[in-house]
Amino acid sequence: MNILLSSAVTLLLAAGVAFAAERPLPLKEAPGRQTTENLCSGCHSLDYIRINAPFMNRQTWTAEVNKMVQAFGAPIAAADANTIVEYLTTNYGPPG
Repeated sequence: MNILLSSAVTLLLAAGVAFAAERPLPLKEAPGRQTTENLCSGCHSLDYIRINAPFMNRQTWTAEVNKMVQAFGAPIAAADANTIVEYLTTNYGPPG
């Protein structure tokens, strides 16, 4: 029984270390970052921004933010939605 308990404790500790080492990358420092972090991170990881960025432009970021508000009920005011879209487009949109 002690071997089983010891193995379980070791497994839990290893999982805890692996989880602790998995830290999200911070968003780019720019106007609108705080609003984006505050309003988006309540529902999902901010890593989605980096994952989706190569495929996104103003139109697709706008559609995505609108989907979060209209389809999923994210409590984001229109002015904040505009701030988020501007931040995402400027910092995670196509270059240029």
